[in-house]
Amino acid sequence: MVQKPAMSAWVEQLQGRGRYTFTRDHAESQTERSFVATQTALRRLKEQGRVVSPRRGFYVVVPPEYRSTGSPPASWFIDDLMGYLGQPYYVGLLSAAAIHGSSHQQPMVFQVMTSVPTREVRVGKVTIRFSMNSNIEQMPVAEKQTETGTMRVATPETTAFDLIRYQAGAGHLSNAATVLGELAEYMDARAIVSIAQLVRLPYVQRLGYLLDAVGQRELADPLAEWLEAQKQRVVLLRPGEPADGEINRRWHVRPNIELEVDV
Repeated sequence: MVQKPAMSAWVEQLQGRGRYTFTRDHAESQTERSFVATQTALRRLKEQGRVVSPRRGFYVVVPPEYRSTGSPPASWFIDDLMGYLGQPYYVGLLSAAAIHGSSHQQPMVFQVMTSVPTREVRVGKVTIRFSMNSNIEQMPVAEKQTETGTMRVATPETTAFDLIRYQAGAGHLSNAATVLGELAEYMDARAIVSIAQLVRLPYVQRLGYLLDAVGQRELADPLAEWLEAQKQRVVLLRPGEPADGEINRRWHVRPNIELEVDV
């Protein structure tokens, strides 16, 4: 009879095969231990800093070079984690912008969109913050290679709309405008118009205004043409602020805050 490996040895074997995530159930079946024995062994590995558990029953192997930070980067395990949770997702906002080449203000947290309210994940020095988008499965995404596989990342155009919709996640509108200026070289005007049909008009109007503000009129013109056929109303650039400023007739936007774009 072949003796099953100890939990620590099994985790090392897993890492040797390039796998950095596993579930408690899988560990239990592979090492043929009882529920209690498995829990005890995994708790010991957690205390040693060799694994972390972003969610109950889901574990991430921490290689030696990441022991000081307490976890490998979120990109190593986000796809497996969301699969374990059974939730659609994509990496979004400033995290997606950074992946696409925006170097302005690297995000302090890893930002992820999903379809249901999801509490923040903290493992070691890694924080994953979730925003909810009920339309998530219609939004264009790209598969990006990671050190351990792939992950779903918002396209530059999807990222642009999300920066407008989730202003808190973007930092503030001036920061969103700065990031848009950097993302512009990766964006396609036709793709922007295509996504405009999936979101509410005020987000389209605000995005168009910001594209003009950062000198990207070529990207903005097809969007303005599409908007002409829609039933627009005047919207505030920044909801919740006083309705100051002269209305921009091209976008039907009242710029009630002053943008400070870092170019």
